[in-house]
Amino acid sequence: MRLILNTARSLALKIASYGVMHLVVAILVAYALTRDWRLALAVGMVEPFFQTIAYSIHDRVWHRIERRKRLTGFEETAEAFTARLELMDAREQTRSHGHAGHSHAMPTSFKQIAIKTLTYGLMHFVVAVAVAYAITRDIGIALAIGIVEPLVQTLFFTAHDRIWARIEARRAKKSKDLAAA
Repeated sequence: MRLILNTARSLALKIASYGVMHLVVAILVAYALTRDWRLALAVGMVEPFFQTIAYSIHDRVWHRIERRKRLTGFEETAEAFTARLELMDAREQTRSHGHAGHSHAMPTSFKQIAIKTLTYGLMHFVVAVAVAYAITRDIGIALAIGIVEPLVQTLFFTAHDRIWARIEARRAKKSKDLAAA
């Protein structure tokens, strides 16, 4: 139960930190493009809300992709079986399967990093244009926001994901060290 709570808390903190980062960047980019604080605040307050939902879905999809690549079919079946029957506690699953629960670590290969970042950028573009157009009713401004804002956010996304990967690696090492002691 504790593992589930820690995982949920970590995921909630990651999503919240992403939301705050996104809010600040969205407002600043929208203002730089519109020179209107009302529009910038409207875009900046609404767009990150929808982006945070999209980001959460994107992150969960990538977690599943990365996890499936790490586990063989047998390991995945064994983990699912033991977890469902509650035959192993979190410590035993960690020892047996090499991990405990949920991880949002960055993918390890450059190809995976590039694809994850590209899919994030594409998703972000579509949501940004749709929200900006709904607020401004100006396709030119919507496209400008949709192009510039996701580029800036993608840079921040990559940094955000790397920071969280380091945090999670430190937590995992600390947990492993405590288990070994």
